[in-house]
Amino acid sequence: TKKIYLFTLKYKVLSFKIKPKIMNTNQAPFLPSNLKDLLLPAVLGASLPLAWLAFIILTKEDLFESWMYYPLVIIPSGGAGGGIFFYLMGFHWFPEGNKKLIAVIFSIIFYFFSLWISAVTAFAITGHWN
Repeated sequence: TKKIYLFTLKYKVLSFKIKPKIMNTNQAPFLPSNLKDLLLPAVLGASLPLAWLAFIILTKEDLFESWMYYPLVIIPSGGAGGGIFFYLMGFHWFPEGNKKLIAVIFSIIFYFFSLWISAVTAFAITGHWN
């Protein structure tokens, strides 16, 4: 411990002890120790847009065209990234309290934003984004 002395206007000496800060080792690392923990959120995040796109393509009267492969790959990839972000924010970085609620709300917004950006990217690549 260190002592710090403060002098007041009347030259009285005040002293107090400062305890050294000890690094908190209980914090979770940036990523999970087992990367298999990210597989399920990625699959769940990608399954929603993949099922939606498959439904749209299968109910379409026209034939399946080769340009449709790009949206079928890129949009679920954006959903997988959003699902991983949702898992990390809600269950790994902020696991409890009011911070978790804010993290989950922000993660849901980020998930739909990542789906939108990946859809814009996929349709811009294929030339179907006007």
